[in-house]
Amino acid sequence: MRSPSRNGSIAARLSWMNVLVSGIALLLAYVSFLAYNLVASRQVAVDTITAEAQIIGTNSAAAIIFNDEALAQKNLSALSNSNEIVGATIYRQSGELFAQYSANGAAPMQPQTMPPASLRSSWRNGIDVIVGSRIVFQGNSVGVVYIQAHLTGLRQQAIRYAVITGVILLLCLGVALLAGTAFRRLLSEPIVSLARTARLVSRYRDYSLRFEPTESYDELASLTDAFNDMLAEIQRRDSALEQARNELELRVEERTAQLRAANRELESFSYTVAHDLRGPLEIISNICYLLQDQNREAPNGSDDPMLGRLSASVAEMSNLIDDLLNLSRASTAGLHLKRLDLSALAGAILEDLAVAHPERNAKTVVQQGCHANADKGLMQIVLQNLLRNAWKFSGHRESARIEFACTADGPETVYFVRDNGAGFDPRMADRLFKPFQRLHAESEFSGTGIGLATVQRIIARHEGRIWAEGGVGKGAAFYFTLGSPKP
Repeated sequence: MRSPSRNGSIAARLSWMNVLVSGIALLLAYVSFLAYNLVASRQVAVDTITAEAQIIGTNSAAAIIFNDEALAQKNLSALSNSNEIVGATIYRQSGELFAQYSANGAAPMQPQTMPPASLRSSWRNGIDVIVGSRIVFQGNSVGVVYIQAHLTGLRQQAIRYAVITGVILLLCLGVALLAGTAFRRLLSEPIVSLARTARLVSRYRDYSLRFEPTESYDELASLTDAFNDMLAEIQRRDSALEQARNELELRVEERTAQLRAANRELESFSYTVAHDLRGPLEIISNICYLLQDQNREAPNGSDDPMLGRLSASVAEMSNLIDDLLNLSRASTAGLHLKRLDLSALAGAILEDLAVAHPERNAKTVVQQGCHANADKGLMQIVLQNLLRNAWKFSGHRESARIEFACTADGPETVYFVRDNGAGFDPRMADRLFKPFQRLHAESEFSGTGIGLATVQRIIARHEGRIWAEGGVGKGAAFYFTLGSPKP
């Protein structure tokens, strides 16, 4: 996209810069010559008028001595032959007007102040000049003659000079423009070619292009080498990046294939666990029930402790299978997202626990209005594990308290399950979400050690995070968030 601040090419600017510099140089030369010509011409005119004043003064000395005004007037009238002289006056040494001449009938000129030791002097008034010359007779000053001239010739000469100079200036600027255009092509054409090559590289991403100028200069050669070296480096890096990208794609495909194979194996294992192991366990459980029932019906019958242990082991094995199936489902089951009322799910789970354990004195608190966009089946597993853990680990409390609630934390919602049960050592918190890791002895709290690992995987699939806070004997709190996963 062309930037608004880029107006014109460098070549055009160079041409106009050449014309501008040439024009300024010629203009300064014209002003200098004009000023010199005016000063020189004015000085020549002053010298000429001064000479005329000396001649008139010499011819009028006797007229002043003998008081012959007619002769003095005749001498001044001789100035009428000059078109530039507009007036002349002769004053006695005492300052009295003796004779005058005026080309247009103007009043006589007033005497000017001359330095005492000076015989001649001049004064400027615009383009007019006044020249004064002392009239000397036998070494004594007897009067002063003044002549005023209007130097119209200087103005006309300046106008003619300006016209001639203007014509010459235009011709010189035209020649400079033509010469600048020719030199501009020699200098700018390689740069334009370089810019064209850069545009082609940028447009087509073809870093194999190289710039080869038709004209070679020191600066252009350095620029060309740097530009071509840059293209070569970019081409090398682009090739390396393309190779790395291909290798990465190949590795991703291999890992994806391995992951798919592992998922298929996991699904096969889940199927085996669900069908091949659960069937024999049900048979063993039924046999234990029948044997226990026979013992009770026999004379002096009683429960066999070995059969009781066997029945409890079968139940534990069944729970372990259920937990393994949940763990597998947490990683492989598809997500079916919809708007869920987590408060209602948590309340139903806590009601079931209260019905199953009526001997417990546990206070349950469920905050209403906790909603989330999630998979209902997976979130059921999450809440069941967290709430059952809270119910289990608060079992030794006389007044147990279990709470489910949510709170806003900036743009996201944080859900939590909190209890006042046995708690855990915060230093062992990193083991909570690992499979088969237990922080309490089996004799104290039963369990498989898989529930929290399943919860973490489900939360991760929902692009959320989970963490725990607690202390030994101070209860525990499990916090989690839910992102916006793709179904």
